[in-house]
Amino acid sequence: MPKVASSYRAKGLYRNMHFATIYSAKLRPNPSLHLQRERLTLPDGDFMDLDFSFSEKNSSKIIILLHGLEGNARRTYMKGQAKYANQQGWDACAVNYRGCSGEENRSYKSYNAGKTDDLEAVIQYILEKDRYDEIALVGFSLGGNLLLKYLGEREEVPSQIKKGAAVSAPLHLEGSLRRLTERQNWVYYTTFLNHLKKKCKQKMKRFPDRLDPSQFKAIKSLRDFDDIYTAPAHGFKDAMDYYEKNSSLYFLPNVRIPVLVLSALNDSFLSEECYPFSLSEKQKNIYLETPKHGGHVGFHATHSLYYSEQRVLQFLTQP
Repeated sequence: MPKVASSYRAKGLYRNMHFATIYSAKLRPNPSLHLQRERLTLPDGDFMDLDFSFSEKNSSKIIILLHGLEGNARRTYMKGQAKYANQQGWDACAVNYRGCSGEENRSYKSYNAGKTDDLEAVIQYILEKDRYDEIALVGFSLGGNLLLKYLGEREEVPSQIKKGAAVSAPLHLEGSLRRLTERQNWVYYTTFLNHLKKKCKQKMKRFPDRLDPSQFKAIKSLRDFDDIYTAPAHGFKDAMDYYEKNSSLYFLPNVRIPVLVLSALNDSFLSEECYPFSLSEKQKNIYLETPKHGGHVGFHATHSLYYSEQRVLQFLTQP
């Protein structure tokens, strides 16, 4: 499928990538949405909390929403997408990854950009409700990479999964990390690192046999965090092994259902490798849309409704 022409046109300050990113993450009014939480017990005894919201009428369609690094189901971009989906007749299941729902998870492992076994458990939980004949997967940032890897690493996915959409997804994890280390991204980089170190410190206290104080003190960067915690906790040799085996870019050629990849060209989180222009021209199921503006998950249209929220639902419902 050739590159999709985008109709998104940012206005005023929203043309600035950092303003669009920060406003959308920190200043956008929080959408009003009633959420119903259910706890999913995972095969290893750990848990994930799922926040459901529903269409006014009984629906046979559900959208599964996946958040970004150190996000949760109640972030404005998650609630904004869920609310609009509900208004368009879809139920929504907003996923909180392990340790992201406000309560520390039980095991030493947590989540990562390619932990698709947990996504598989969520999908099976939805299917067992036996009320949905159409499922869509929508992910933001890290969540976009997660769903694309899920779709591309399997020979088959459940027939109920019809389409997917990835917004501002870091398709090449090592490349995205390189971008984050640039000086202009210092605020984001430092915020992520501080959040992750705080969680890591809790892990160290609960699992002193897995992580000791000297290792924790050695975490000075996001790559250090992945070398010292993410990789060993989830069965990878080191950070580079984790990045190479979980970057969805390498799984895109095997995606067998239509997916929208929506990424702004001025997204300061994404490297050149995260824009698969040549692949999208050859792969009929990859619909790549790259508007000039939008920052990172910052496709502002109005304070209450974002372009990305409308575009995702338009893609999911078009023939």
